[in-house]
Amino acid sequence: MKNPPNMELWQGRTDTLEGELGTRWHQVIRPLGDPHEAQSNTIALIGFACDAGVARNHGRVGAAGAPNVLRKFLANIPAQAQQRTVDAGDVVCAGDGLEAAQHAFAHEVTQLLQQGFFPIGMGGGHEIAFASFSGWADFLAENHSQPKIGIINLDAHFDLRRDAQATSGTPFLQIAQACERRGWAFNYCCLGVSEFANTQALFARAEALNVTWRLDTDMRPTQLDAILAQLAQFIAPLDAVYLTIDLDVLPASVVPAVSAPAALGVELSVVETIVDALCASGKLHLVDVAEFNPTYDIDGHSARVAARLIARVARQMVHQMTERNTV
Repeated sequence: MKNPPNMELWQGRTDTLEGELGTRWHQVIRPLGDPHEAQSNTIALIGFACDAGVARNHGRVGAAGAPNVLRKFLANIPAQAQQRTVDAGDVVCAGDGLEAAQHAFAHEVTQLLQQGFFPIGMGGGHEIAFASFSGWADFLAENHSQPKIGIINLDAHFDLRRDAQATSGTPFLQIAQACERRGWAFNYCCLGVSEFANTQALFARAEALNVTWRLDTDMRPTQLDAILAQLAQFIAPLDAVYLTIDLDVLPASVVPAVSAPAALGVELSVVETIVDALCASGKLHLVDVAEFNPTYDIDGHSARVAARLIARVARQMVHQMTERNTV
């Protein structure tokens, strides 16, 4: 089911005396379809109100409530000059109808890309990844028979699990199988993997699928040069990249409100540096943020981090799109 954007959620402080330089997100965002909003060079937020995959994966449910909470925390973040952002509403999963919700979300992503938007998905469980990829793949297939694409996942888990049905732990195996059906290379990079949250079967599968990965113990700030070099090597031969951020890649002390909190995790400054590098690459087509579960949040800590990451992507991509327009 698709819910239209609820613009009443976008409320916040208004610094009238500051003029245009004092604007915040709630003052610049428009509903999708607003006749005054351009489509090209515009960020489109699309929610995936679903945690059926988390439930199937025996995780802590509640992530379905994330998109609207994220809107409330994004509302007060300062906007930047030339920021154009639309709210495309939510795809809502009814009960255990995961596959139908993924199909509907994929359709929305395809349409947003066709219309020239830069989509940012707001999950929901990490089952959003297969939905995001499916929509992106349908868009790419319209003009490219063999696109050189890559999927970058910031995550404590490979999410390559075999299961009798789709869950929040299966999306990247599903993507690998979808790539095989299309005859596309499966280029998957997972950064922040925990040895204590992935079975040997998952490491073996990652090896068999030629996955690029980096353990959480190798993701410290002192290792940033090596991390960025590995990332640059991964994306160099690619034409287009999709980034998905599972918030459980961050320490539980920073983001407690996830399905599976991380005992170690990757520092936020490292995650943000990776995000910046991908935005600056000129190859990033879409981003989503997954696994925020407001049920378990503490004083909005996790919501603030998730909103910060979304706003950071939006800021970087607005800058990139504006630069391309002025060249």
